[in-house]
Amino acid sequence: MNLKRLLFSAVGAVLLSAQAFAQTLSNEVLTNAVSYLDVPYVAGVLDQNNTEELVLNTDELDCTTFVEYAIALTLAPMKENNYKDEEVFTNYVQKLRYRDGKIDGYASRLHYMTEWAENAIKSGILEDVTATHSQYTTKAQAGYMTAHPNLYRQLANNAQNVQQMRAIEQRINGTEVHYIPKANLPNDGYDWIHDGDIIMFTTSEPGLDIAHMGLAFKIGGKLTLMHASSTEGKVVVSKVTINKMLHDHEKWTGIRVLRVVK
Repeated sequence: MNLKRLLFSAVGAVLLSAQAFAQTLSNEVLTNAVSYLDVPYVAGVLDQNNTEELVLNTDELDCTTFVEYAIALTLAPMKENNYKDEEVFTNYVQKLRYRDGKIDGYASRLHYMTEWAENAIKSGILEDVTATHSQYTTKAQAGYMTAHPNLYRQLANNAQNVQQMRAIEQRINGTEVHYIPKANLPNDGYDWIHDGDIIMFTTSEPGLDIAHMGLAFKIGGKLTLMHASSTEGKVVVSKVTINKMLHDHEKWTGIRVLRVVK
């Protein structure tokens, strides 16, 4: 596997004007994320192998892998050849994607974003900005995967994986987290939400904790989202504000905001 090719093959799809604009920003996460603009959205991009292993595929992204790669690129140092350090990049992706950074079967991957966030905070990669600035809390729910095992290749007809995932869901259920209710989020967001912050959309969908995620991007004073969009079929900057996205989705209840620690 040529990791350099994987990491930077997406550059050809960059929107150059957006790249030039992002380079003027102080936030490295957003600047790095621009290299993935227009990269195709592909659902289940991590679920193609029969055995669980670290997948590094920046030619096809979902909303989570887009955020993971942007974070890892930011934290990986630049080497003398002007490439990011491949080993450090890989290590950060693994730390973000797997519980305690250890790959041990399908259930070791962090499928629910509540646990994904907790793992990243525990690892010192992210901080929960919402917990500092918002008094509102909600209780996470998890159970969708084991309620619909036929939707997941590694759960269908695999009783052991289902059992392991059910135990994980039970641990997540009832976890109290801080969030911003949709009714409390203005179009321009808040001053404490920065470009490149990780935005996670909470939901009332039964069994789900988080419906979607992406990166905060303020344009003309309005809080928008850079994300891997299933609707658009690629990585885009949203045409509407995050506030509008919340109100366009009846079951989306608000957002959590996390930030890379560097």
